[in-house]
Amino acid sequence: MTIAAADVIPLTQARANLSELADQVKAGAEKIITKNGESYVALIDSDRLDYYHRLERERIHLVLLADIEEGLADVSAGRTRGAREALGELKRAAKKRSTAPGSKRR
Repeated sequence: MTIAAADVIPLTQARANLSELADQVKAGAEKIITKNGESYVALIDSDRLDYYHRLERERIHLVLLADIEEGLADVSAGRTRGAREALGELKRAAKKRSTAPGSKRR
């Protein structure tokens, strides 16, 4: 949905016309409310907000599934190491960083 110039409302005007704006939003419009000339908040229908939240959860699930597939491919290809080995590498790298010239911790 595109936002028209008429859908950008200063906060002072939104306060004075909230009921009318809410009716417009319920009918399908989306409003951008500005404060000091800059975008501040959006006024959208609660059903649309629920829909946006569902889309975000679905996107997160798809990202997690892609990460799982990548991990399974790594296991199948033998690109794994034990937890002790990985932790040891992390500790050695952290120690190396903390003793490097210019490091704040020593």
